[in-house]
Order: sequence, then C-alpha cells, then structure tokens
Amino acid sequence: MRRTRKVVLSVSALAVVFALVVGRAVVAQDWRTASREPVGLAPAAATTPEAVVQVYGARTVGMRGLFGVHTWVAVKPENADAYTVYEVIGWRLRWSGSAVSTGWRHADGRWFGAEPELYADKRGAEAAALIPRIEAAAHSYPYAKEYSAWPGPNSNTFVAWITRAVPELGAHLPPTAIGKDYLGDSVVGSAPSGRGFQVSLGGVFAFTASAVEGLEMNVLGLTFGLDPLRPALKLPMIGRIGVSPH
Repeated sequence: MRRTRKVVLSVSALAVVFALVVGRAVVAQDWRTASREPVGLAPAAATTPEAVVQVYGARTVGMRGLFGVHTWVAVKPENADAYTVYEVIGWRLRWSGSAVSTGWRHADGRWFGAEPELYADKRGAEAAALIPRIEAAAHSYPYAKEYSAWPGPNSNTFVAWITRAVPELGAHLPPTAIGKDYLGDSVVGSAPSGRGFQVSLGGVFAFTASAVEGLEMNVLGLTFGLDPLRPALKLPMIGRIGVSPH
C-alpha cells in the first residue's frame, strides 16, 4: 500500500511539473502566423524621448520551448523613434554569413506567440551610456558564423556575451537560457551577468557563483540553482520559483 501511494505521489508530482512547463511554453501551430505583437513591457519609442535598454527572453519555437528560451537585447537611443533589437537567429546562417541579426521590431514583441519576460531595464542617461558598449559587444561576437541549439553557441550565448561585456545591465538570465554558460575554448570566465565567476566545460557542465545569479550548476545543459539573496529555486524546464530578481 505504501509503495502504491509513493507511485501515485510520484506520478502526480510529474503531472504537476509537466502542467507547469506546458503552461509556460508556447508550441506554435504555424510560425508564419504566430503573433509577434508587443505585450506592453517596453515604453512606446515614438513617445519616449529618453534612452532605453532592455533585455528579454521568451520560450523558443516548437518542442524546444519546453526546455529553453530565446533571448534578445533591445536599445533605443535618446529621441530615437524605434528600437534596435540585437539577437542571434540560427536559420540566418542558411542564407547569410552571420547568425547575428540587427533589426527594427517591437522590443517586447511576442516570440512567435510566446510572451516575453523582462530580464533587465535601464532608462535615461544610464541607458544612453550603455548603448555604445552594447553595440560594440554585438559587433565583436566571436561565434557569429556558428550556431548550435545545444550546448551553444546560440541566441543565449550571444546575449550572455553582451551582458558579460556590460555588467551594469545586471541582467539575470534564467536557468532556461540554455547556451548562456558556453565559453568556447575558455574554462573560467565571469558569470553571464558579468558579475562573479563561472567554470564551464563547453557549456555542457558548469558552475556559477554570483551576487546576481546566486549559485547554479549546469549538468548537460540543464541548470539547477539557488538564489539566496532573492530566495528562489532554479530548475530545468520550469525556470525560477520564488522571489523575482527584478
């Protein structure tokens, strides 16, 4: 009887986890018609004279969305009437010599139906000072001609490259940002936020300690962690459970 109860409880727990994951993931039926509309997290560029810098992420397209997110950086210089979005898109390599995309779209637009989350938000003079450094980091990305959904380099590797170069962003990329721990041939580096440190073996195994990320352990691209400063548990697929870092 006890064994049966344990099995029932285990199955129930798995069902709850699956429901949580599926509830947060978006598996687009047709990427060509999926919504790219803004969700109201970014100020309207045309009516906002001050500079704005924001970092976003949303569940990626298809079944991969059960495991990870796609991230991007949006900037709007002072008095600009549109946002410039920096991101890596793997399929660009099929017809372009670079996976890096620099374009004009809604900063907080849905990623093929998936609602974005805000990871960093800077305004005014502070944002204006960061924009040239963000642009320089985007243009110096060393893996522009490479793309691998796992373990990287991918879209999250690109954004982590920028946030490491501009630690003032204080960006907290979630445990579902698979690829953020990819350091190429390096083994030791700063955490994706640019604060603290990280030891990584090709993005497949990694340990991170930082005042921004807290403590994280990456095992085969799946991240487990604990944020003691803003109490939260970090789990693969599900993401962060607890106090928001923002």
